[in-house]
Amino acid sequence: MRAPSRFVRNWLTAAIVGSVLAGCGSSGSESAKPAAGDRAAAGATTDVTVEPIKATRTLTDTGGVKISLKKEPRRIVCLFALCDDILTELGIVPTATNNALLAHPDFLGKEKAKQVDIVPGGFIAPEVEAILSHKPDLVIGLKDTHGKLAPALKDATTFWPMQPETWQDSVGYLRDAAALTGRTAEGEKAEKAFRAKLAKAEAAKSDKTALIIYGSDENFGVATPEGDVAASLFPKIAHYPWKSRGVEGSYSLEEILARDVDVMFVETISFGEPDGKLSEKLAKNPLWGKIPAVRNGDVHEVDSEVWAKGRGTRSLGIVLDEATAALR
Repeated sequence: MRAPSRFVRNWLTAAIVGSVLAGCGSSGSESAKPAAGDRAAAGATTDVTVEPIKATRTLTDTGGVKISLKKEPRRIVCLFALCDDILTELGIVPTATNNALLAHPDFLGKEKAKQVDIVPGGFIAPEVEAILSHKPDLVIGLKDTHGKLAPALKDATTFWPMQPETWQDSVGYLRDAAALTGRTAEGEKAEKAFRAKLAKAEAAKSDKTALIIYGSDENFGVATPEGDVAASLFPKIAHYPWKSRGVEGSYSLEEILARDVDVMFVETISFGEPDGKLSEKLAKNPLWGKIPAVRNGDVHEVDSEVWAKGRGTRSLGIVLDEATAALR
């Protein structure tokens, strides 16, 4: 199930275009919904201040990885969707990519996305020769999945392994990429827009109980704030009592039913072509129809390319727009 954390989300991410279908949330939150007066004190308000970004060719990124470039990168190959998200925010089109996020209308759109070459080999095993055929100045991948490619890429290009787990990580990577590409103004603008949107959503925090689930069948996962970037937003905008239980843990429909979920977001994620929506498959379980969100028609199938795989400020902005509209 996806929620567990880095391993979980990244395994599914690795096995499916960029998410993780493995462990689930944690024990923790058995408490009742917080009273309206208590919600404001539940956490620090998002800071909308954006510090200036300084262009550089060498830095230690938000994850502690040292990156050094001889020149401003012009040809960038993306091996996971956060890279495409960041480049779009900076006004850069990747030389090649490994996912379908760019086809989303809020990114390049289908027609322009077709002009970007696809790296063969799938998300888990992109072909090194194909990557290098693009003569990239920089290759950006997911550390847990693509770190194994580093030795093969070492002498031909610079490989940048990222490992986002929270929205703050994603903002940090955006800033780092803006510094390395010289797109500092674009980076500051994108960060400011995202922070403003999150602060606005936080100011109008819903008292409804929300839930994100993902998967392709009854072996679904619950997205939790520990390790899942989109889910890391939810404690700020709704009552979100789901905590990681680690790789071995999972939430059952019985437990979900007991939490009185008001609004549910469903990411259908599958290997290869999907054979139906996850919500439709779960509807065969008699417990499904007893969940308040299901009874009240507040189950929302969302785009997994954005919600599960995008992870960057543009994707997270879409998540906030769709989530806050549903949580009103």
